Amino acid sequence: MITMRLRSKYQNFYIVLFMVILFGVIVTGFFQFWPHTVETNQDRRNLFTLPDLNSVPEVKISAKSRPPKKGNTSCRHYDCLDVYRCGQDSNTISVYIYPMKKYVDENGGLITNPMSKEFFEVLTTIASSQFYTADPEKACLLIPSIDMLSQNTLKTFENGQVLAQLPRWNNGINHLLFNILPGSIPDFNTSLDVPRENAIVAGGGFSTWTYRPGFDVSIPVFNPEVSIIQLPKTDLNADRKYLAISAQIGIHPDYRNELDNIAAGQRDFLILDRCQSTNEEETDATKMCKGHEQYNYPHILQDATFCIVLRRARLGQPALSDALKTGCIPVVAIDTYVMPYADVLDWNRASISIREEDLERLPDILRSISSTQILLMRKQVLFYWENYFKSMDRIALTILQIINDRIFPYAKRNYASWNEPSRENTVSPFFLPRMPPKAEGFTAVVLTYNRVESLFKIIKEISKTPSLSKILVVWNNQEMSPPAASTWPKVNKPLKVVQTKENKLSNRFYPYDEIETECVLALDDDILMLNPDELEFGYEVWREFPDRLVGYPGRLHLWDEGTGKWKYNSEWTSSMSMILSGAAFYHKFFNFLYTHRMPSVIKSWVDENFNCEDIAMNFLISNITGKPPMKVTPKKKFKCPECINNENLSADPKHMEARSECISDFSKIYGIMPLKSVEYRADPVLHLDTLPQELKRFKDVGDI
Repeated sequence: MITMRLRSKYQNFYIVLFMVILFGVIVTGFFQFWPHTVETNQDRRNLFTLPDLNSVPEVKISAKSRPPKKGNTSCRHYDCLDVYRCGQDSNTISVYIYPMKKYVDENGGLITNPMSKEFFEVLTTIASSQFYTADPEKACLLIPSIDMLSQNTLKTFENGQVLAQLPRWNNGINHLLFNILPGSIPDFNTSLDVPRENAIVAGGGFSTWTYRPGFDVSIPVFNPEVSIIQLPKTDLNADRKYLAISAQIGIHPDYRNELDNIAAGQRDFLILDRCQSTNEEETDATKMCKGHEQYNYPHILQDATFCIVLRRARLGQPALSDALKTGCIPVVAIDTYVMPYADVLDWNRASISIREEDLERLPDILRSISSTQILLMRKQVLFYWENYFKSMDRIALTILQIINDRIFPYAKRNYASWNEPSRENTVSPFFLPRMPPKAEGFTAVVLTYNRVESLFKIIKEISKTPSLSKILVVWNNQEMSPPAASTWPKVNKPLKVVQTKENKLSNRFYPYDEIETECVLALDDDILMLNPDELEFGYEVWREFPDRLVGYPGRLHLWDEGTGKWKYNSEWTSSMSMILSGAAFYHKFFNFLYTHRMPSVIKSWVDENFNCEDIAMNFLISNITGKPPMKVTPKKKFKCPECINNENLSADPKHMEARSECISDFSKIYGIMPLKSVEYRADPVLHLDTLPQELKRFKDVGDI
């Protein structure tokens, strides 16, 4: 009887337990699989659609409505933009698009232009981007869904009245307007004529007089007819038939006459114009002519090295974008023109800019540019086209990224991100999680041969560096054994001596098992002028840039027009592209790459000629990462590697010539010039400030 009661009791318990578990599974499934209201990228794409114009709410604008004031020409980032609306949750601006409405005058006439395909692409791109928000309260920027891309048929005054009635207009603060073709007959002003007060303008054709630096965004003049044309692939290295082509219609007769005069004496200049037609409306934009000879446009631009871009009625010209599409280097002769994305793109790398009055000197200017420079510029041209010019969605996202960088300067894209063409092998090798090193700090690897006295001095000095983990001496002399253990300096850091089997410069970059830290400090045995403060600061900088070669003596590679080769420059200059490995920090992973992955012909040359191992390491790291090295501290003198003395390898005058040959030969082996020039140096905070020494962390950092 008792057993039956217990069984009945446990049966009830298990039934209740089963019901609780079942309920939990049902509730979990409900929350897991029931549609959520979390906004996804796909949701964003559906948030903005082009409605039927017949169903769009109609808003009547009174003729007596007050328009905004004219554009505030003194606006800058800090006085016409409310940055406190931005970055509530992240380092990304949020952008709101006003709902589309139909604006009519008192007679029912349409005020705003019909929405173009290009402007709709701008809106849909923004709506599907990381910048979009459907909540105007959270918006940093507000975009009216009013198409102002072209001012040709725009009712400027009435569109200003429309802007003024927007519910969040607030004198245009934090509003962004898009305009590619500013101005109209007869003045063709270089900025949008719509009254807009403090609104930001992303415009094509700004002049230095109308562009508000750090506030407006200069954008390209997009050519929809040309952008959709598929062009055949061409060999970047191939010579082109024409040195320069002009393929613009409607340029001033004075410019046309000057170009014709140039072409008359230069067979590799081609000057094209509109093809003659009995009906001007039947003109084909994809055909250009020279007399009765017809050419396909923009295909003909692929046959030219340079494309001439001159002003017409407006400063901004679609010819610039057309040139980029075809890999033709633009020659811009438009005084006061603000180039597209001028705040972030380095146009010196992708264009030739000349004054209008120097147009007659154009042949001499273009013929003075080397073939190597032309190839680099051609690659840069195509990089700019693909990333920033190719379509309206690229243009829209570039505009927002530029504004985002202004609002969050500490999180902005750097110069290299905007201007360096990416390659498959320029990914930092340190982007994946790594096992922690066996030891913290850095290992000093000192390459030596027989200079025992200076070697011992260096060991004593660097052992005072707080972050030093170990000293590894690479004894590169097979004819003489290292000094007896009892004669070595007594230091408070582990000291290990490795004797090599062959006397090779590459021994300094071998991945020794004794290196247990991630960071390696390569040192020559005669670098006597570096003190512990300078070494410690160099290590701190390397920790911030572990994929760079970080060091002290800097050198530069230059192109020699006379010899048509690269040249090694050891003079003190503002630029540098190499760090000498006589005193440099780097990640030990590069030892492995140098020994096992670097082109073997380079390593063999270094070992046979006893030269250029530092140049080889600079080539290797810059080729892998796509980044320049990093110089630290003002110090330039450590020894005199180019001075003549009996103990120095550089005593031979041919040594410097050989280093120039190294740069030229290594660039041929890599197929590119991977070295990156930079005008940058890292110094300790307070280094030059006239403050008490006790306030400075790195007190003993030398000036020379």
